Amino acid sequence: MTKESHISIISGEPQRLQEYGVGIFSVLETKSALKKAIKKKLINVNGKLATTGTLIFGGEVIEFHNEMITKNTKEFIFKLDVVFEDDFIALINKPAGILVSGNSFKTIANALVSNLKASNQPDAVSPQPAHRLDYPTTGLLLIGKTSKSIRDLNNQFKNKEIHKTYFSAAIGSMKKDGVITYPIDGKESISEFEVLKTVPSKRFKYLNLVKLTPKTGRRHQLRKHLSELGNPILGDREYGIESLILKGKGLYLHAYSIDFTHPFTKEKMVFQQELPSKFSKMFGD
Repeated sequence: MTKESHISIISGEPQRLQEYGVGIFSVLETKSALKKAIKKKLINVNGKLATTGTLIFGGEVIEFHNEMITKNTKEFIFKLDVVFEDDFIALINKPAGILVSGNSFKTIANALVSNLKASNQPDAVSPQPAHRLDYPTTGLLLIGKTSKSIRDLNNQFKNKEIHKTYFSAAIGSMKKDGVITYPIDGKESISEFEVLKTVPSKRFKYLNLVKLTPKTGRRHQLRKHLSELGNPILGDREYGIESLILKGKGLYLHAYSIDFTHPFTKEKMVFQQELPSKFSKMFGD
C-alpha cells in the first residue's frame, strides 16, 4: 500500500470532500471511485477518517492510502522561474499558457518538485500552490512546502491578509480610477482600478495600462469586472468583445505584486515581478 497526499486549495465557499476530491489523486478520477475509497476507509483529512460529507475549507492535508500498485508517473520537466525559496515557501513567476493544477499532467503543481529543493521540515509535503492564477495569466504564484505553511497561507487568504496587485491592458475609454462592485455568482465582489497610462490605438481606439487591486477572490474576478465595466482585458477570449480579440499575443493580465506574512518567521514579505515585455512594447518603460 502506498500513501499519497494533497493539500487542499479553496478560495471561496467550503466544499464537501465528495465534490472537491474528484481528480486530486490519479486513480480517483470519478466521483464513484472517490466514494468507494472513502467507504473503504482509505482517505484521511488532517489525520482523521474522512466521510463524503467532510467539509474542505482549504489547507487540509488529504491522504489517500492507495491499495493499488501503481507504476511511477513521469515527472513533468518544465523549467520554472523561481523568485524566492526557503524551507517553508517559494514564489515562482508563472508563465502564460499553463494550468496551475488539475487533472492535466502539464501543470505548475506537477513541475514544482523538479524546480524546488525538498523541505527538511518534519511536516514537509510535495510543494503545492497556495492559490490559483488563470491559465493565460502570468506573474507571482505563492507555493507552500510544508503542511503547516499551506494551512497558514490559506488562513491569510481567507482573512484577507494577503494583498495582490495586478496589471492589465484594458480596451476603450476609461475614467482615471474607481471601484467595481459587480457581484459574481451572486456574491459580493470588489475590485479597485487605477489607469496609469493611456495610448491611442487604431484598432481599439484606446489602450490603458491599468493597476488592479482585488479586494475579494472570485473566479475570473478581474476579467469579469473589467468586461462588465465595458473595458475588457486585451486578449481575453472568454470575456472580451469578439470583434476586438487580439490573436496570438495571449491575455494581458499579470500578477505583479504580493505581500503576506511568512508562515514560520512571521516576517512581512513583499515581492514584485516586472511586467512581461509585451507590456513595455505597448506602453513604453
